[in-house]
Formats: sequence, C-alpha cells, structure tokens
Amino acid sequence: MGRIFNSQSLWVATLLHSLLVINSFSPLTLLPVRNSGARAVTTSCRISPQKHSPLAALTTSIHIHATRQPSRLQLSAQQDAFSSTSTTSALKFQLEDSQVDFCRGYLNKHHADFLLKIVEFFSPLGAEMANANVWSGSSYILEDAKIIDLSCDQMHLQVNIVRRNKERTTETVLIDMNADPIPQKMRSISQLLPPVPDYANQLPIDVWTRRLVRFCWMLPSQYAPVTGKILQLALQLGGSHLHKLRENLYLNQVPHNVYVRQYFYDMAKDAVVEAVLSVRAKYKATSDNANIDATSATNVPFYFSSNRLLVTCQFPELNTSMDSYRIGTLLELVRTMALALATQHGLRVRVCVQGSMGVGIFTGTPKSLSGVQMLLQRMDWQSLQGETHEGIVGTLINFGGVGPEHVVDELVDPKDGTVLQHADDVFILLCPQSMVGIDCSITPLLEQMVNKAGDRPVILVNPDLVDKPSSAGQQSVRGRQARLDFASSFETAFCFQNVYISGTSYFPILGAVTKLHPAEPWIAHQRRDYLENDADDDSKGEVYVPVLASETRPTGEAILEAFGR
Repeated sequence: MGRIFNSQSLWVATLLHSLLVINSFSPLTLLPVRNSGARAVTTSCRISPQKHSPLAALTTSIHIHATRQPSRLQLSAQQDAFSSTSTTSALKFQLEDSQVDFCRGYLNKHHADFLLKIVEFFSPLGAEMANANVWSGSSYILEDAKIIDLSCDQMHLQVNIVRRNKERTTETVLIDMNADPIPQKMRSISQLLPPVPDYANQLPIDVWTRRLVRFCWMLPSQYAPVTGKILQLALQLGGSHLHKLRENLYLNQVPHNVYVRQYFYDMAKDAVVEAVLSVRAKYKATSDNANIDATSATNVPFYFSSNRLLVTCQFPELNTSMDSYRIGTLLELVRTMALALATQHGLRVRVCVQGSMGVGIFTGTPKSLSGVQMLLQRMDWQSLQGETHEGIVGTLINFGGVGPEHVVDELVDPKDGTVLQHADDVFILLCPQSMVGIDCSITPLLEQMVNKAGDRPVILVNPDLVDKPSSAGQQSVRGRQARLDFASSFETAFCFQNVYISGTSYFPILGAVTKLHPAEPWIAHQRRDYLENDADDDSKGEVYVPVLASETRPTGEAILEAFGR
C-alpha cells in the first residue's frame, strides 16, 4: 500500500491500514482520494461492515495537512480517540437510511443557502476563504454546497469553489454536528452555544434535529425561522412527539374542559418526575465519588447543573394576571405532581406556600395566594382510611411555608440508630412572589430555604421573583443583581406559556412557548385555525404548529418574526 501513495501522504496509508486491521472481517470501500494542490490532502472512506458488526454504517473523514507530518505518538493517539468516539456514537445514534435520504434531499433542495453558510462558518474551507479574502475581496468564493451523507455526528458535504484566475474546483468537507464556529467567524455569529448532549433516551432523528437547530442560532439571525421547518421535518420522520401539542385545546374558552386540564397535569407531572430523578441521580453519583458523565449508572440522564428547578405552567386558568385565574387548577396541578413523586417513587414531598409578610399592621399575603395554604390541606388527597392513597398525608406528603425553618432533616437516635424523623426529599413551592411593602421580598427567605435544602430538589411552580420597589429603598437598586442572579439560577423543567398580542390584551391567543420535557428544546408554536368547510363540520378546529426551536428561550422579537412568516 505504501507504493500507491506519495511520500507526503505516507502516513495516510498507515492510518488506513490500522482501520483495516480494526475491521478486518468487513469489506472496505474507498472513495477517490482528493488532492487539493499542495496545501491539503483529504481522504474519505466509508466502512461497510457486515450485518452484525458494531461499526455498521460508520462514515469517517480525515483532513490532513501535508505540510505538517505528525509523529508516531500523535498518530497513535489520533487513531485511538477517533476509533473510540466514532464507534460509540455509531452504536448509540444511527439514523435510518430513509431518514438520511429524505433529510439530504430536503436540505439540498430547499435550504442550499443554509448549507453554504454552515460550510462558511464551521469548516476549514470557510477558514481558507476568510484568509484568502483578507487582502483581495471575492478572490475565493464558495459557490454552492450539497450534502453527500449525514449522521447524528457529522455532515459530509460537496462544495463548489471559485478562485480568482483559476478553474472551478469541487471539494468535500466533513463537519462535526457539535462543531464551534471557526475563529475567523467568531465576530459574525449571533451567539455561541454549547454542544447538544446526546442523552441515551433520545431518538437519533431528535439528536440530529437539535444539533442542526444549534447551527441555525449561531448563524446570522435570518436563519432562525428555519428551525421550525427542521422540527416539522423530524416529526414527519418519526421523531419524538413529546413536544407536539394536542389539537383542539380551545384555550380561548374559559373555563377549560376537564380533559384539557388533565392534559397539562400529565405533561407537567412527567417532566417533573424526570427532572427530580435526574437531580437525585446526579447528586447520588457525586456523593459516591463516581465519574460524573452525561448519564448515571442507572441510565438516568443528568439534565441540570443544580437542584433548583422551575415549572412554568400558564395557560389562561393559571395566569394570575387574567380574570380567568382559577386557584383550583393550580392546586390540582400540584397535587398531581406530588402524588406521582410520592406514590410512584416513594419520595417524601413537602408542598409549601408562603405565609404573611410585612411589618406591623402592614402584613399580608399576595392576593393570588390568599387562603391557599388552608385549601391545600383540605383538598381531597384520597388519604383517608379505605381510600386510594390511605395515610399518605402526614407521611410521604407534608405541608409547610417558605423559609429555612420549614426544611425537615433526618433525626436519628444516637443510642440505637433509630430514625426518629425522616427528611424531606423534594420541596414544591407554590407561586413564591414578593409584595410591595417593608420586608416583603421573598428572595431572602427563599434563598435561605434553598441553601438549607442542600442537594435536594427544590421546585418553584409559577414563581414571580421580580422586584416590587417599595419605600425605604427596598427591592430597588441595592442588591438587585444578587436577586437577579438567584432568580436565574433555577433551570426550567417544564414550561407552557401562551403568547398574546400585547401585555394588556389576552385574547385571541397567538400561540405558545413550550419546553415540555427536560430533554426537549424550547419551541414556539403558532395557533392556526383549520379552514372551515360547511359540508364537513369535523374539519373545524385549531392546531399548534411549531415554527421556531431553540436550545435557549427565544426572545419575543424572534417569536413574533417567526409568526409573521
């Protein structure tokens, strides 16, 4: 094999030989070697193993600069790392052939300019173009690009290049789906986003979709609306339906139907249970001095960096700024979450509602929480003798307020080791919020409670941690940044918020912003009415169509722009 290659690419043969040894029982098909002048040599190969080989459908591409010859030690390290990561990724996430063909055809036909921007911002060809055009503009032009092959980890593209005073050339480039922009384009990107993790419980098409969405948000802003089309593409190709909203919710009709409320209860419950298990698994692994990776030993993904969780569920009956607010809906939502944690996983849950705040005669509770603590304890928990959850209140489910004194720790008898008092496992806080007045900020009490809870999950449901400026300079400029940092330290486990025309007009509903699961991205849905057909009444209704997706919460401007398209 050494005679086939020239002296500059002799080490390419060594690498290919090692790949042959790794996969010696599988046929190897080599694509033609591309030599782009004296600057670089690119070798692309597709390993086509037998049916039961663990390297099935593994596509690799190595970019080699002929002017820099690596040492044998570097070459060995590159081979080991490349073989290990590629094999692991191929085993975990593999797109089906039909999905690959459809995605390739769709992007090549409808989003050729988007692919060209990806090459410009995330590939070595983009760096070459930037360097060539420094002194003479338009001396190096990326004419067009199309996908040859793709996977969850890589995209293989064919690019046509026009160089001044030279013939048009065609080159191939491999782009990592979690790649960062090239240094020359750092000033031109919209934002720098972290790589998208590959959780074990995600479908391959969903992983590929989220990584492509990440590219959209790092490119100039005009490519953000492409994310909605990519998300709809994934849904058509068998992606997860966790982020797909039910049709005919009719949230403009208040009070809501019982099945609509239950629909939101179940979604929030599933997201909260998954989030709590993730937090507990992460801190258990930390306490056991385990190697912290993206997933625990029990295959529970680590979605969050801390134990501070946020649940925002604000359809019209849970929006305190609207006259349709119904306290019973909030209590039913919390009861569903608490019972799921207690009955399905045996966790001790403390449901907390803040008490009166203020000084002297100027004390009270927020209007939306007036009497909630009493209602919470008197509602039907099915905890009486002979009922479904007999004895659960007072054992696995308890009630409290907001403050460090409401955090119960385990108490053990030092003599015989008997547990005299069990510790709380999870804390659910209903709508914590500040009021206008002296000593009426909820932040100090909430911060003390979170600190005393340690690594136990603390869940805020529909909080309002915005300052309410009061007399004596309270909740004003002093200490504001610390309060903002504390409020932003809570990570979203579940979110559903309707989008309206303005802050003072709540009807009609334009759509919704959602994050329906810890592993799901942020999605903006536009509410659309079905075309009315007098001959067929069944065709009337409404549907929520995803038009924007992001790894971070999209801004109001981006949402309205996507709605306008």
